[in-house]
Amino acid sequence: MKTTPILLSLACLAAPALASAQAMQPHKLAWMQGCWAMVNQERAVEEQWMAPRGKTMIGTSRTVQGANLVGYEFMMIRQDGDHLAFEVHPSGRAAVIFNASTLTDSSVVFENAKHAFPQKIGYRRAGDNEMYAWIEGNRNGELRRAEFPYHQVACAGS
Repeated sequence: MKTTPILLSLACLAAPALASAQAMQPHKLAWMQGCWAMVNQERAVEEQWMAPRGKTMIGTSRTVQGANLVGYEFMMIRQDGDHLAFEVHPSGRAAVIFNASTLTDSSVVFENAKHAFPQKIGYRRAGDNEMYAWIEGNRNGELRRAEFPYHQVACAGS
């Protein structure tokens, strides 16, 4: 069978899309699995992520101030076509979806320009037992950023 230039062109156009879809899979974020905490005198922020399975990672987060729960989230990172979607259910409110804009072997950034705050959520592996998370966006016309330098901890019940 003779290959025509049109078929070669189509194959070349499809290759980047296939590579992109393979690059945007939850298994690339396996370094996030486990339990993470940021604890100081004022508050404790904890995140727990399940290993990627079924093209999905499931996570939870809670923030405790003193003896009181002041915030929690149920989270899911899932493959949605050729990109990753980060679905967040904050403290019982409606879900918000952020789409991955950047993914490397040690970091990911999710964005949703239409969300009130934050518009960006990022995670970066900062060492064997460290993960750096952040949220960022405009709130009342002012750029704001909150940072979460997490250390890996033993999961409760382990």
